[in-house]
Amino acid sequence: MGPEHLGDRLARLRRLAGLTQEGLAERSGVSVDVVRKLEQKRKHSARLPTLHALARGLGVELTSLLGDPPGVPSTGDADPPALVAVRRAIMPPLFATPPGPSGAEKLSLPLLRAEIADGWTLYHAAEFGRLMEVLPGIVEDARLAAAVGGPDDRAAGQAALGKALQLAGHLAVRLGKSDLALASLERAMTAAGRSSDPLLAPMLANSVAWAYQRQNRLDDAAHVAVHAADAVEREHPGTAEGLRVWGGLLMSGATSAARAGDYATADEMMTAAERAADRLATLPPVADGRMVSVFSRSSVRIERVRLAVQHARPEEALTLARGIRIGREIPPSWRTWLLLDLARAHADVGDAAGAVRALEALRRVAPAWMRHHTFAVSIVGDLWTGPARPPGLRRLAEFLGVAD
Repeated sequence: MGPEHLGDRLARLRRLAGLTQEGLAERSGVSVDVVRKLEQKRKHSARLPTLHALARGLGVELTSLLGDPPGVPSTGDADPPALVAVRRAIMPPLFATPPGPSGAEKLSLPLLRAEIADGWTLYHAAEFGRLMEVLPGIVEDARLAAAVGGPDDRAAGQAALGKALQLAGHLAVRLGKSDLALASLERAMTAAGRSSDPLLAPMLANSVAWAYQRQNRLDDAAHVAVHAADAVEREHPGTAEGLRVWGGLLMSGATSAARAGDYATADEMMTAAERAADRLATLPPVADGRMVSVFSRSSVRIERVRLAVQHARPEEALTLARGIRIGREIPPSWRTWLLLDLARAHADVGDAAGAVRALEALRRVAPAWMRHHTFAVSIVGDLWTGPARPPGLRRLAEFLGVAD
């Protein structure tokens, strides 16, 4: 059985909200024609600003409209044991004995940081199942490090705990559990306030902004990102770490502006981010980039491609994509998003063959991610019902369960 169609989810959520198609169109500001075409499966996808507007009109989170995130099919049953263990790691049982030195072996800080960095590598590779298995142990190790030793040891342990809980928050977003994500990030912020890392709090602000975006709280997301970016610019000028965190926050603010329909402001912010990325190239590299915000010339260009695709500027997106050099600092997850955006741009300009080439590349590098990603399924669905079926499309349609 193939994935649930976007139109089926839209119709089901609309009926649950007690709305007619006309009523949803009025509440969301989306034309009734778009609503009808989606529900009748004459249109298989919509742009993110449109989806945000529909979600607001329905009174649901964006994830409810999009379906399950990559690799996390829902059965409607209770949370599986691996997710229960993640919940317990984020929110330990009430009245539990706090961690202490008795009977427990504390990891050295370098080993703990390496453990957390390896967790981020799993996350960016979309190995969410494996990450769910190891994450509770990572958080437990970090909690112990934050609770024992002298003041300097505990401050360094709190920094590690903040990064571990940030990772847990990102995983929770990917699992469609944004409230759990915000609970984890709130605890991470507490750890940051007790830590020895002055850039941890603004990095966490970027994560909070992303969680808000997933909840359609675009104004809140923009405010959090811009406020934190201003603080970083004021307090940490001239360092590679500070510039990477500032640039990541600026891109987050641009994304919120774009999804709210303000492409001009988003473009201004991305232009500033490009200038910052040029400055970054002249500074000494960060010691372990996996522990600092993703930001470089490559990531800025990839994000510009994404925003252009989302705002019906496919020619601009394809132009921006030409000559992108994917640096070693770019995680696999960003590469997969770029291929998906290129597929959408090619489809939007009527180049079905180009879209299939991008989708075939995506299948080679991230088959599990692709199989469960709503946009990938939607693009292939649009191509499958289109006037041309270039070589390779049938294999993709069968792989994603959208073939006749």
